[in-house]
Amino acid sequence: MRQLLTDIRRTPLLWLLVFVPVVIYGERAWPEAGTLLFGLSVLAIIPLAALLSRTTESVAERTGDAVGGLLNATLGNLTELVIAITALQAGQYALVKASMAGAIVTNTLFMLGGAFLLGGLKFHLQEFNRAGARFQSSLLFIATIALLVPSMVATSDGRAGAPELQTLSTMLAVLLIGGYALGMLFSLVTHKEVFVSAVHEASEEEPLPMGTAIATLLGVTVLVALVSEVFVGSVEEAGEALGLSPAFVGFIVVALVGAAAEMTTAFSAARKDRLDLSVSIALGSASQIALFVAPVLVLLSHVVGPTPMTLDFWPGAVVMMLVAAITAALLTSGGRSAWFLGVAVLMVYAIFGLTLYILPPVQ
Repeated sequence: MRQLLTDIRRTPLLWLLVFVPVVIYGERAWPEAGTLLFGLSVLAIIPLAALLSRTTESVAERTGDAVGGLLNATLGNLTELVIAITALQAGQYALVKASMAGAIVTNTLFMLGGAFLLGGLKFHLQEFNRAGARFQSSLLFIATIALLVPSMVATSDGRAGAPELQTLSTMLAVLLIGGYALGMLFSLVTHKEVFVSAVHEASEEEPLPMGTAIATLLGVTVLVALVSEVFVGSVEEAGEALGLSPAFVGFIVVALVGAAAEMTTAFSAARKDRLDLSVSIALGSASQIALFVAPVLVLLSHVVGPTPMTLDFWPGAVVMMLVAAITAALLTSGGRSAWFLGVAVLMVYAIFGLTLYILPPVQ
């Protein structure tokens, strides 16, 4: 614990942790100040993300990049799951679907592209385990196919509210969760030797003790969840004040802030020539959202939501998710990365963002 406190004192970015209690207090003291709470919650999430990055890297030093990446993705997505459950209870299904689709695309393109760019600016050429990247890309592609089918049926046949569509969504949710569980069994148990990280230089920072790292991970995850609830509660008002459409807010803003913790770790790892960890976090988080988080939300909507939620997304979101999965599969197939590869991935993400900003979907 002493080492953790020392890290906080020596890192100016972590001094922003003072905004965490301010946000939690402000939710009760200034409930009408939505735009102010939005800004404060963003300032609070940034240092929490940095702290989560530091502790996750300490765990990855002992468990390997594959397990470390999975742990970071899981804890990061837990925050998004809490946010989505809150929106489910309020019946804001459009926000839930926009944030889920946005999280998949953001993790696949923005996080992966940013890691390639930042790592490539420091190292001429970086290598990573292409078997692991190919595996995660395959999972993501399968999940996008499962999301594509009900969306196509609802759009082409005009059956958006049909009971059969809800039944199909529920069955696909169970199928995807089962596939995700089998995928984890394959990558972490039966064929774990295939996913061994590429050789990288040892980190210059002394890792935190395992007990301290695990306790910090859990504590920070709870705080991120609390702050994220304030963020979601204020983001709609802030979006209206800034002239942003609900689709843009859910797909871009909520997804970026929700993935702040994972992005901090992925970018930091890439700058330390640990691209395996970066790729594992980016693609692992995206596939986990598509194969686990979104299906779990469908099942939970039968319990906590006003009505069951389906897996039909608006056509533009489906196209973006499918293109993101194909882009990730193509650009990670070689097992090597340079800075311009990151630029190419970020350009695809920028195209999606500009399209949503200028031509938002008609809800």
